[in-house]
Amino acid sequence: MEFDEISNRVIGCAIEVHRHLGPGLLESAYEQCLAHELSHHGIAFDLQLALPVQYKDVRLDCGYRIDIFVENQLIVELKSVEEIRGIHEAQLLTYMKLTGVKVGLLMNFNVTKLKDGIKRFVL
Repeated sequence: MEFDEISNRVIGCAIEVHRHLGPGLLESAYEQCLAHELSHHGIAFDLQLALPVQYKDVRLDCGYRIDIFVENQLIVELKSVEEIRGIHEAQLLTYMKLTGVKVGLLMNFNVTKLKDGIKRFVL
């Protein structure tokens, strides 16, 4: 499966969730509903995947978690905030660098139209 196809399928699932729930819920609600939608469409993923930090010769569990890791090649970081800020983008980019994953989606569900809350990043 190509990156664009995976991204498009995940975005389609997210739009379905947003269509049913709308804005205003907690991030955790959107995460669980998106997980249900991904499963329904046969898309493999991990939820809240631990992301250790490699510091010198030691791997440290610093509490970082990838919201949704899709098909072992796409990081999806979910938000339900007033607006996406630079720190949210930096978080996703850092996760991508730490894992070596080339594609990430940052999704803010707290918007009227979900397409306005999606940013795609490619390293």
